[in-house]
Amino acid sequence: MAAFIQRMSCLLAVWLAVVLSGIQAVDRSNFKTCIQSSFCKRMRDVVPGHSPYRALLETLELSNTRLTLQLINDNNKVRLLLELYRLQGNMTRLKINELKPLRPRFEVPDVLIADPPTEPLSLVSQDEGGVVLSLGADARHLVVSARPFRLDIVEGPHVLLSVNSRGLLAFEHQRPRKDTLSKISSTVGSMWDTIKNIFSSSSENDSEEVEAEEDAEDQNYEKEEDQADMWEETFKSHTDSKPNGPTAISMDFSLPGVEHVYGIPEHAENLRLKTTDGHDPYRLYNLDVFQYELYNPMALYGSVPVLLSHSTQRTMGIFWLNAAETWVDISSKAAENTDSVQAPSKVAQTDVRWISESGIIDVFIMLGPKPTDVFAQYASLTGTQSFPPLFALGYHQCRWNYKDQEDVRSVDQGFDDHDIPYDFIWLDIEHADGKRYFTWDPAHFSQPREMLQGLVDKRRKMVAIVDPHIKVDSGYRVHKEIRSKNLYVKNKDGGDYEGWCWPGTSGYPDFTNPEMRSWWASMFAYDQYEGSMENLYIWNDMNEPSVFNGPEVTMHKDALHGSWEHRDIHNLYGLYVQMATADGLIQRSGGVERPFVLARAFFAGSQRYGAVWTGDNAAEWSHLKISIPMCLSLGLVGISFCGADVGGFFKSPSSELLVRWYQTGAYQPFFRAHAHLDTPRREPWLFGPENTALIREAVRQRYALLPYWYLLFYKAHGTGQPVMRPLWVEYPEDVTTFTIDDEYLLGRDLLVHPVTDEGSKEVTVYLPGTGGVWYDAFTFQRHEGGQNLYVPVTMSSIPVFQRGGSIIPRKNRIRRSSSCMEKDPYTLYVALSPQGTAEGELYIDDGHTFNYEQKKQFVHRRFIFADSTLSSSNISPDSQFSTASWVERVLILGAHKPSSVTLKTSGGSVASLEFDFDEATSVLTVHKPGVNAGADWTLLFQW
Repeated sequence: MAAFIQRMSCLLAVWLAVVLSGIQAVDRSNFKTCIQSSFCKRMRDVVPGHSPYRALLETLELSNTRLTLQLINDNNKVRLLLELYRLQGNMTRLKINELKPLRPRFEVPDVLIADPPTEPLSLVSQDEGGVVLSLGADARHLVVSARPFRLDIVEGPHVLLSVNSRGLLAFEHQRPRKDTLSKISSTVGSMWDTIKNIFSSSSENDSEEVEAEEDAEDQNYEKEEDQADMWEETFKSHTDSKPNGPTAISMDFSLPGVEHVYGIPEHAENLRLKTTDGHDPYRLYNLDVFQYELYNPMALYGSVPVLLSHSTQRTMGIFWLNAAETWVDISSKAAENTDSVQAPSKVAQTDVRWISESGIIDVFIMLGPKPTDVFAQYASLTGTQSFPPLFALGYHQCRWNYKDQEDVRSVDQGFDDHDIPYDFIWLDIEHADGKRYFTWDPAHFSQPREMLQGLVDKRRKMVAIVDPHIKVDSGYRVHKEIRSKNLYVKNKDGGDYEGWCWPGTSGYPDFTNPEMRSWWASMFAYDQYEGSMENLYIWNDMNEPSVFNGPEVTMHKDALHGSWEHRDIHNLYGLYVQMATADGLIQRSGGVERPFVLARAFFAGSQRYGAVWTGDNAAEWSHLKISIPMCLSLGLVGISFCGADVGGFFKSPSSELLVRWYQTGAYQPFFRAHAHLDTPRREPWLFGPENTALIREAVRQRYALLPYWYLLFYKAHGTGQPVMRPLWVEYPEDVTTFTIDDEYLLGRDLLVHPVTDEGSKEVTVYLPGTGGVWYDAFTFQRHEGGQNLYVPVTMSSIPVFQRGGSIIPRKNRIRRSSSCMEKDPYTLYVALSPQGTAEGELYIDDGHTFNYEQKKQFVHRRFIFADSTLSSSNISPDSQFSTASWVERVLILGAHKPSSVTLKTSGGSVASLEFDFDEATSVLTVHKPGVNAGADWTLLFQW
């Protein structure tokens, strides 16, 4: 009977998941709107222009690096403590907390990579109206106005950003509940009478002053009405107890001169954020939304509370460091008197209001001024994109689920039979024994090492799913150990929190606990994860966390992580899961090998631990199209390793849609096909030979460009610059680029405009950069920059253009996997600028270890074409690495025919090289320079 009940429980969980998925469309009623989220409604009800907060200038204290100042709410006399820091790198940090909270409020740990270094703050002036502080060079100042409290950052005569200019600062102080307050008031009163009698008459004045202030606070506690849902809230069948009462916070920021804002992923939305006037705000609350709708502000799987503003004059960023449920309102209007010196003028202005359920106000204002500056500023706070192993940038083949080892072998062989390269095959939840993670199904995957060794023999890899919900089963070692160590999340009553997920009744490890993360990491050791090998990597799905029978398909907010409620840490949970898993893969190799971990939920800082994807999309043209702005938005906030399920997870794509999706995915950072359990099989060769050929060509293009992809990720890891980026990042003064999100740049040198509309015969590509040139990456036709280009397309077309003035390395000998191409030669594509110059870089290391960092074992070369000379020089002379790869060919686009080409090597040898020149395309091809890719050399052209 027990086994029957357990089996029925599992079936119920699966049934519930299918029902919730909606298959046809998400059921939006399962997820809250702002008006159904009581704190969001309360904060949105705050009327602009009547701020009760003023700064108590007499409390100001200024040290070398910090200003502190008390704020008082004149309505209830509650005081807040404001802290201001000037940070290195042109940033300002603002923190606001209760001066005397009843209990500590949550401050987000583990997201910042270190305490941000500060710079000196100096007082410029002070009067009864406020204070002016210097923010260093460029006549940049921070102005604090006292009544009402307002903060302005100005540069010369211009206001860059204002805080609380609309008066929407709100900070719900912690308070006793009314029904308990009356019980203790008489006791407190009698105690106070006794205390008063103890004091001598010499302290009567001080006592009366304190008594008056505390009486005023008591009266205000009583005066402030407890609105509905402040202490308990019900949504559908779920009741959220709130033992700490209302703790919401809100603050507004005004951006004069700004019309375009971006970021705050994850939303299935255009790149440029829309105004939310009259609509719901954008929501940041990690949720398992299954087949999500497009073009609305609903929350999705991940949350990064970073917003970027951009205009022709400046790029800035706002990083709202809060892990609780958060809503973001955006409005735009004409603003008067934004110039503090010149005559009043009307210019565009964007206002942003952040609303969070709990925690403190902790915000970083990143002042740019260039896009690259904002990326570097944010990276200095939360870290850069982890540097993936080279093979992780190849093609990944996945579905829910490859059913057994023979299925895996057959699919693997199918790629060889159809001459399509790939690096990873993936296993979803069915591979484990009854969805007990870290195990293998004994009937279908009885010999995992044999299966993995078969992939090793072909220099390929596997990814297995390990989700952060653990089957409650007394015979399951993982569950028993977590329970024995008392490392599960607790319910509000102190017992282990349990919910429904794929295995049925599941426990949820408390990944906020370092002990839990350490234990989880230890489970990936080869002697712990039975059957695992060096070529097995990990996928963390469902880490929002997903709880099928929980409110909004996630964990109850009153669940407990130690002393903190889940409401405080919710958006951090997924980051901690990926962090622990990545640490485990590093530890299993003794700290030598770089990990690869894919996660669905994420937060600020998740870029340090691996890749993400856009979740459970659908086989629809609109979902293909939305994958571009979704990944662009993630790149803007540090997460470069992003992709979408090629072909769509739900439903079945037409052959045309599948081909177009492969063509698009081949030019996005994370390239994986994935499909739902109930969809027909869709391996690349199942749609007829013509479509197989088209898919093969798209995948081969990906592999040819792996040297460029690897360079871009190396740079992203070093600098924080996004791999896949909007056009305005490189052309910040070109207003045409500000709303473009159907094309994008890879680095600065490749422009990609995927075909994302059914039956397309042409696409319109905007080529930025007036005075510059772009070359078609396949025909080498030259086009002028600063124009809309109408490009005819067929089913084989992938519109890609190389920037004139760039040099891109490729490997044109495509083999079964990236590892098989390790020693193969390079071809350099030199695209000349109108001035006849070009430059580029090549980065090579062993492709998988930390030796590039720990032992400086890598090659980093710079190529420069100028004055009829192409040269290769060493960017990092202190590095040590040898490569067997060599330069096989050089193509110069936009050239004219030389009379000779001469090679000079670092050893002093001189040789004449053969070449061809195509008059029709103006392409010069130099054959077999034969120089080592890590050597110094020069090509001299006689024209």
